[in-house]
Amino acid sequence: MRWWDIAPVLELERELFPDDAWSEGMFWSELAHARGPQATRHYVVAEAGGRLVGYAGLAAAGGLGDVQTIAVARDQWGTGLGARLLADLLQHATAFECDEVLLEVRVDNTRAQKLYERFGFEPIGFRRGYYQPGNIDALVMRLNVHNVQGTESDG
Repeated sequence: MRWWDIAPVLELERELFPDDAWSEGMFWSELAHARGPQATRHYVVAEAGGRLVGYAGLAAAGGLGDVQTIAVARDQWGTGLGARLLADLLQHATAFECDEVLLEVRVDNTRAQKLYERFGFEPIGFRRGYYQPGNIDALVMRLNVHNVQGTESDG
């Protein structure tokens, strides 16, 4: 992801997450940490037919990775794009020398939870009221990077 991707990313972000979409400033801040030898972030976009159809981001520090975001346009659901984006993040978690990767997912987003489980993520707890303003709980999931298997199957 580069600065010129922010506008189409924001469009998709607002479409998919209308109640708790990231701001433009949040994406700028993340990208500011994604370049150079001291980079602690990795952000990627996916395009199809000349339009942005997905994006994902990872933060890494001290051997711990955190999936910041994964989003796939609705017309791309079921194509395996989410799995490819997650596989890219996990590859970079290894490059960042992460031992574990954490993520939060809405408790009502079973589609995403199944994707994460296919990659070996396991539930470890909840964050009550994490997603605002809807006051939706987050399921916290963890992956031991050293246990990653070939799980990039289409889904």
